[in-house]
Amino acid sequence: GPTSAFKDVALSILPHLMTTSYEMNDIYGEVIILTATSGDTGKAALEGFKDVKGTKIAVFYPELGVSEVQKAQMVTQEGENTYVCAIKGNFDDAQTGVKKIFTNEKLIKEFEESNKMFSSANSINIGRLVPQIVYYFHTYVQLIEKNEISMGDMVNFSVPTGNFGNILAGYYAKMLGLPINKLLCGSNENNVLYDFIKTGIYDRNREFHKTISPSMDILISSNLERLLYYMSNEDNEAVKAMMEQLNSQGKYEVSVEMKEIIRQEFYAGCVFKEDTEKTIKEVYNKYNYLLDTHTAVAYKTLMDYKRETGDESVSIVLSTASPYKFSKSVYESLFGANDKNEFEIMEELSERTGVPIPENLKGLKNKKVIHTKVCEVNEMEEFVRKIN
Repeated sequence: GPTSAFKDVALSILPHLMTTSYEMNDIYGEVIILTATSGDTGKAALEGFKDVKGTKIAVFYPELGVSEVQKAQMVTQEGENTYVCAIKGNFDDAQTGVKKIFTNEKLIKEFEESNKMFSSANSINIGRLVPQIVYYFHTYVQLIEKNEISMGDMVNFSVPTGNFGNILAGYYAKMLGLPINKLLCGSNENNVLYDFIKTGIYDRNREFHKTISPSMDILISSNLERLLYYMSNEDNEAVKAMMEQLNSQGKYEVSVEMKEIIRQEFYAGCVFKEDTEKTIKEVYNKYNYLLDTHTAVAYKTLMDYKRETGDESVSIVLSTASPYKFSKSVYESLFGANDKNEFEIMEELSERTGVPIPENLKGLKNKKVIHTKVCEVNEMEEFVRKIN
């Protein structure tokens, strides 16, 4: 897609779904899209909403928590209705800040008086997940067409995830009838989801790690709330109690029954830096395929699952971004240390592997920087006010 990330699938469609639905419901005010990003959502959302009539979009990203290429994609974003701000904090801080704005009644009223309303391009917006369900079905159909499977055969999907959105779309696909055996959840050093699937305890009270797979550097997985709803037999009160516990104590534990259902549906893998790098190298040497640092986590999770269970069902690894968005980490996994900047490394990586750089990333280093704002987490609301 236009930003070399899987989020392009949903975010190319979402603006049009939203504007159409507003027209259908006779809502004609301006929509302000607020988005927190760990790297990929931000650019994909900016590109999707760029110059879409009746919208403005503000993206917040962690100042030191995205790759050089991801940052360049956002700060050079063109469009009359786009606003970007780095925050002094991590993704969880950005996401919490955005959620606070959504529940700030005074601010909402202020905007309503100017005929404006808030919405989101994060996966807290169900419109982000719905299009993602489609590629699970599409992949299954492709496998049938290639005679890899027959209609009705069970398959596994391995997904690298931090916010639990992409893998939840897979669970929705299964609920809609797609023959999925297991959904494999790949985590990095921020392994809160791994621990949750293994133990039934969600505990964000732990050290936050900045890793080579930064789009997964998340400790508060907002889409897990949706899964809990189904796992608890659609018990809103039980889910609400768990979310309140998460807010007040930073952790909660699901019932024994829920724990068992979750373990039946999901397998948890955890892949740290050394194994991520090793996987990138092994897959390149064996298949001449260049993995990015997130897809490598999903690939290694699948290998661990197969070794552990002996399950030889056809399995699909969800590849989530171009390796050139994380060129330094990918290069160093293959060829060792390189102190050049990410754009020089990008060129070198392409020369040495023969894998072409996507057009949208090629000219990034020469693009004009447009967005330079940096703020504290408690200043996010003020930034939003200024775009009113």
